[in-house]
Amino acid sequence: MNPVVLRTALITGAVIGALNIVFTGVQYGFAALPVWFYLAQLLLIPAMVLPMRLFPQAAVTTDYLRRAGLFAMGWAVPYAIYKFSADALNPLFSPVASLASYVVLVLVFALLFAAIRRPPGAGKR
Repeated sequence: MNPVVLRTALITGAVIGALNIVFTGVQYGFAALPVWFYLAQLLLIPAMVLPMRLFPQAAVTTDYLRRAGLFAMGWAVPYAIYKFSADALNPLFSPVASLASYVVLVLVFALLFAAIRRPPGAGKR
């Protein structure tokens, strides 16, 4: 893997994990966060490294739905760790509601990224 892409993936995973700790800590209190929550954030680092090759591939894919699918696959695992680790701390946690919200947001963000990150000449006939 390209060193720049690897470094970007590592930094992105660490930043997303740190932000999740800050946001969740502010919401529930840092003292209330269990050890497993902090350890789950470490999973974001490999979760960003493994699908990182999908983003450049998506950026050059001309077909909109394929591009959206690549973006969705790229964000699926990191966002799952981010979302479910924070949602599980809620005393009113509903796995079905959390999963439904996860699926909807991954689809929305994939469609938005696919529209914004369109390669030159895509969509023109």
